Amino acid sequence: MNADISRKKEALTKRVAKVATYYHPRTWKEKGVWWTAGLFLITYLILVVVLGIYWSRSPGVYDVREQALSLVNQDESQLVVGSITTATAIRIGETLLDKPGGYLTNDATPPGMFLDNIPNWEFGALTAWRDLTNALRNDFSRSQSQSVENKDLEIAQPQSNYQSNSWILPSSESEYRTGIDALYRYHDGLADTGVVHAQFYARADNLANYLEVVSKRLGSLAQRLSFAVGQDHLDDPMAGEPKASQSTPLSTQQETRTPWMKIDDIFFEARGYSWALLHVLEAMAIDFASVLEDKGAAVSMKQITRELKNTQNTIWSPLILNGTGYGPMGNHSLVSASYVSRVNAAITDLRNLLQDG
Repeated sequence: MNADISRKKEALTKRVAKVATYYHPRTWKEKGVWWTAGLFLITYLILVVVLGIYWSRSPGVYDVREQALSLVNQDESQLVVGSITTATAIRIGETLLDKPGGYLTNDATPPGMFLDNIPNWEFGALTAWRDLTNALRNDFSRSQSQSVENKDLEIAQPQSNYQSNSWILPSSESEYRTGIDALYRYHDGLADTGVVHAQFYARADNLANYLEVVSKRLGSLAQRLSFAVGQDHLDDPMAGEPKASQSTPLSTQQETRTPWMKIDDIFFEARGYSWALLHVLEAMAIDFASVLEDKGAAVSMKQITRELKNTQNTIWSPLILNGTGYGPMGNHSLVSASYVSRVNAAITDLRNLLQDG
């Protein structure tokens, strides 16, 4: 009897002690820390997801003439030949760095490190920016092969070619910003009659040289986009050159298919390049207006920019679809390849007009 009473007292004492421990302020303080940590983690994850969605929106199109006017305080008299093309080069560089989320390719923290669509978009736009700064340095700013290079473009061109994924010592952003500052100085020098070395020569041969580079970029992008569905293609690189040679022999028939995980990467790279190229050609349509009219090529340039605008249409699907060409599901890559190929064909015609027209 006494043993039973002792056991019951011991059990009651343990229960009371457990309840007292549960309601002790120290226990609740410790629980509060865990609740706070859990709430912080949930809030952080929600914030990362929201920012990731917001940062994944690619920049829209803008008016190149209005952009150029904004750099000269809306003073039309300050817009000289080359002002709009140079202002466009500045805007492309600044868009890469100043769009929502900034430059994401070299991000080492969430959400940027988890995103891939916009970093690929950035690489496409960066490629177009590099091509333009190279053309500014080697073609548009020089009257002939023996002419002296512009000092500011000597800085801007190599800075734009700095590696795209460096996040520290130095970062890609700091190097690109240095190049943009040099473009600003070149832009200001164009309208300054006292700066003799800052010039922009709108000639047919300069434009044709630039378009040759663009054509190769577009041809590569169109091929890579079309490989989304996989295909066998024939290639004879020595056609028309019986005495030509290549480093290693290749089969004339090859099967190429883009890996499933790379389809959206190539799509957004093409979209970024097309976005930048659209604005560059719109700017050149103004700066090279007299040349295009003389060659009867103004309509061709207008058609090219119209096709490029189609590559920037809104994507309504949450995913880049990869259906077969005639299957029940769409294929975004083939649609983009269609536009890019038509632009490339039109650019080939435009180059012929500039060279022979």
